[in-house]
Amino acid sequence: MQNTVLDQNYRLSNNFYESDIVLQHYLNTRLSVRSLAGFSETLIETGKKAATELSRLSQLADKFGPEHKKRNFYGENVDEIVFHPAYHKMLEIALESQMLRLKWEPELRSRFEGERHKMGFAAGFLFAMSESGQYCPLCMTDGVALLIDRYCSNEDKERLMPRIYTNNVSELYTGAMFLTEKSGGSDVGANQVTAVQLYDNIWHLNGEKWFCSNANAEIIFVLARTKPELTGTKGLGIFLLEPRLPDGTRNGMELIRLKDKLGTRSMASGEYLLKNAQAKLIGGATEGFKIMTDMINLSRLYNSVAAIAGMRRAIIEAYQFLSFRNSFGKNVLEYSLVRTKLFELGSIYLGNFYMTWRAIEALDASECGDSEEAEFLRVVTPMTKKSTAETSVYAVREAMELMGGIGYIEDGIVPKIMRDMMVLPIWEGAGNIMVLDMLRATFKSGGLEILFLELESEFCTAADTDLENAEKWDKISTRLFELKEHILQMQETDQETMEATAKPAFETLGKFYQLGCLLRYYDEDSAKWIQPALDFYCKILLSDNEFELKNPPSLEMVKNLLAWDF
Repeated sequence: MQNTVLDQNYRLSNNFYESDIVLQHYLNTRLSVRSLAGFSETLIETGKKAATELSRLSQLADKFGPEHKKRNFYGENVDEIVFHPAYHKMLEIALESQMLRLKWEPELRSRFEGERHKMGFAAGFLFAMSESGQYCPLCMTDGVALLIDRYCSNEDKERLMPRIYTNNVSELYTGAMFLTEKSGGSDVGANQVTAVQLYDNIWHLNGEKWFCSNANAEIIFVLARTKPELTGTKGLGIFLLEPRLPDGTRNGMELIRLKDKLGTRSMASGEYLLKNAQAKLIGGATEGFKIMTDMINLSRLYNSVAAIAGMRRAIIEAYQFLSFRNSFGKNVLEYSLVRTKLFELGSIYLGNFYMTWRAIEALDASECGDSEEAEFLRVVTPMTKKSTAETSVYAVREAMELMGGIGYIEDGIVPKIMRDMMVLPIWEGAGNIMVLDMLRATFKSGGLEILFLELESEFCTAADTDLENAEKWDKISTRLFELKEHILQMQETDQETMEATAKPAFETLGKFYQLGCLLRYYDEDSAKWIQPALDFYCKILLSDNEFELKNPPSLEMVKNLLAWDF
């Protein structure tokens, strides 16, 4: 008997883009021929590095995280953050992927207008399959670019934007958002950091910021209270803060400590004490939170992309492992319980994958002036963020269990993915905050009505074209109508009842929308993996019997559903 964990034919993917049939199909059908032609070689190279070099660097940077150097040899406070060389090498790979450059370099931005978010997130998805820790600073950098582009002076744009879309890692400025304080956490209106005007739009900031991700950033946007007499978010302004003043001296920022986190250990999160930190007011003195929400909403889509990337990697790690693992005399994939679990995870992944990309499409369209897509985005962004974040934690845990004890060992990548995914339901608004945001969007925008119209159209078309299952689609439409009536009736209840009722209602709506997205992207080629996922979602939404007898999925069905060529 051979004394090995896997049989001798064991192999792994050496290119996450070339192996991922689902991602390839999506981009082939949703990007213009010109954009895809100009970007495909970059995607192939990024996919190769993500599966090989980046994966190894990620584990190194996770094991040897950043260190806080408080003072130098001469006893002077320097507050430097020192990274393992792997971290800087990963940044080089990120820049080579073009995920930021194609969005913000003027010529490329113009060339890829209407598609630049799809393209940037495609590169980011491949990167995050191996490294979601550094994907946070990259997210923050994209976010500060958005605020600079929309709200800053031409002088600041000309000075800072080339530092963001540079190809040279030594020239790169990364971004951060200093939002959270001890006094409130998600309750931003309880923030206490004060801002006092010095002259023109230059202010002094004083107080403590409690959770500052990408603590080593060169471009920072900070919320601070400009109007002490105004409570809540109404009294907040937003400020451009840089660690170095124009004359090169250090700004009034003291790094108290770095956070010792469960996951995303490769990047630095810290606590800062601002002491007369000089910063520039952006926009009006009480428009801070409104401006900051632009960055927050973009970050929520990054959160979703990181979630589906981690989910995909963990499921594939398990699938590749099990394909060459024998137990009790046969290959593990021959057991129906294993195939059933992979079928569930693969279906859930596809629903979340397509919902995420639908939201990204809405972002591209809204930036091109589509007002309906902008309204729709207000509802679908928190819905997508909540679903992908929570599902990723579940899927990675289940993938780890499928691998058994070896899936729990830190030599492999799955434990790191598990730790990294744990932050996603919390970062950029926990699940309850997402529910509240969906409630606000429901009653203050037309987004929910747009979403229901899209679903009703998809289900109606399915009933007309899939005549064999027309009755099933009619039942789906009926249940959707009942859910819609329920959500609309919530506004007639008191606030506490509304909030308690909203969570299960919106979670169910999320499953309906994932089903609708599967239909939206269904075609002759994608039917191989989408059809099994459609059947899975329909059973979830129509089943009244938890104990109904089920036929296990075949091995061929599981392989088709996972759509991974290695």
